[in-house]
Amino acid sequence: MNKELDKILLDEIPYIKECGNKFINNEMSKMEFKGISGRFGVYAHRDGKEFMIRLRTSCGVISKKQLHIIYNLASKYKLDKIHLTTRQAVQLHGLSIDNICNIMKEALLEGIYTRGGGGDFPRNVALSPLSGVNENEVFDVTPYAIACDKYFLKKIYTYKLPRKLKVSFSNNNNDSAHCTVQDLGFVATKENNKNYFKVFFGGGLGRNPAVSIEFPELIDPKDVLYHIEAITQLFIHEGNYENKSKARVRYITEKLGKDGFISEYKKYLSELKAKGDLDLHIEEINYEKQGVNLDLTHKRLFKQKQEGLYSVYIKPIGGILYLKDLKKVLDFIDNVSNVMIRSTMEEGFYILNLNGNEAREFLRITENLGGETSLEQSVCCIGVPICQMGVLESQTELNKIINYFKEKNFKKDVLPSIHISGCPNSCGAHEIAGIGLVGKKKRVDGELLDIFELHLGGHLNIPGTSLAKVYGDIPTNKIPELLYKFALEVDKSNLDFSTWLKNNEDLAKEIISKYAV
Repeated sequence: MNKELDKILLDEIPYIKECGNKFINNEMSKMEFKGISGRFGVYAHRDGKEFMIRLRTSCGVISKKQLHIIYNLASKYKLDKIHLTTRQAVQLHGLSIDNICNIMKEALLEGIYTRGGGGDFPRNVALSPLSGVNENEVFDVTPYAIACDKYFLKKIYTYKLPRKLKVSFSNNNNDSAHCTVQDLGFVATKENNKNYFKVFFGGGLGRNPAVSIEFPELIDPKDVLYHIEAITQLFIHEGNYENKSKARVRYITEKLGKDGFISEYKKYLSELKAKGDLDLHIEEINYEKQGVNLDLTHKRLFKQKQEGLYSVYIKPIGGILYLKDLKKVLDFIDNVSNVMIRSTMEEGFYILNLNGNEAREFLRITENLGGETSLEQSVCCIGVPICQMGVLESQTELNKIINYFKEKNFKKDVLPSIHISGCPNSCGAHEIAGIGLVGKKKRVDGELLDIFELHLGGHLNIPGTSLAKVYGDIPTNKIPELLYKFALEVDKSNLDFSTWLKNNEDLAKEIISKYAV
């Protein structure tokens, strides 16, 4: 980034090390440490002895060199896996506080930052992962997303926000970067053959989720930093610093109302534009290379808009990527020219810019490396026994579901990806899933049970983003069977799950009633 920023961040590392040791020695409470460590992208594990560090891979755009650095860091500190997140970042788990600080320094010196990876700061700017190569995109939003992330990062240590701030860029109305459920979202559009962004704000997941409201004007792409700064300043001045549970941007829209919020937002925007200096001038990214056409249909294969080029998707089960599998990926891409890596908001990653021959070979190499069906490509937070905030073992539940379907020899790809959050904090983004599960405890007939609250019908699209509805509380041991019953009915109907649910909600409720408590 720059030497001045690097020095400031390097000088902070002894402080987090000191705080970590105080926490280990019971000289600092869990919540006090979390309030400090989050800003560094560091969180304690549930056992209070080990820690996690979140590497802020900007917008999920990862170079070959960076992927090697991540692999080497994990190997050096005796890890056998990494965790891909739903914010296009990479987490390393099970580390001592000394090794956390070593990794923070070593990563920073290689241009990978952790500052603002958690806490009350602007988080990693999210991006449609196939932006630049998607056949159906409006235009490539990648340079704008990266520019905004750099803008946040260059002054990341200065922010004093009420809570975290999430910004996203989507390259079309499919909204793969979740712009319609973010604090601020930019969605590519065209009018009179000119590129614009639609702007959305005041959305969010977690407790009291909300769909964003749309700004009534299209904006010139060069103006995105004015909007970044406008939402930041409005958030600082109107946000709730007293009550963390009411401190996100969506509570300001609730307080001011849609028209009031837009009016206030425009005031900040006008003042910033009058000052100037935030116009954005970007350089387009070159995706070109010699292509080779491929006559093959595969769930993980995506044809690019560049002739003869393809992207291949890899979704490790539960976002857990083992180093032995990452090594296979690295060994392959090291011998491929102009290849690009993009992580997703579904805990997976794409390898972009493969010609047909390269794509075919890469599909072969990565067969069974992760999920092949949508069910196997489900999204899942890290959960208990690692996460301090977790209620249930989300990773264990996902593996139980997958194994149940294997035992039933049910291989048809009829269910959508399931989004599992081990607690109501929504790290699994269950509210926007066709099928979502959120962990909790519930007392039934005097017995405290492990329960997943069942959410159905979530959907991302512009227009039409909708949050899932709650359909009941299901004991964890009944979840696989319930989902299997859904799969049988959907398969019988020859419909996709969303259409089946819309047309057969009474049947869905009847099935659920047999398992709900």
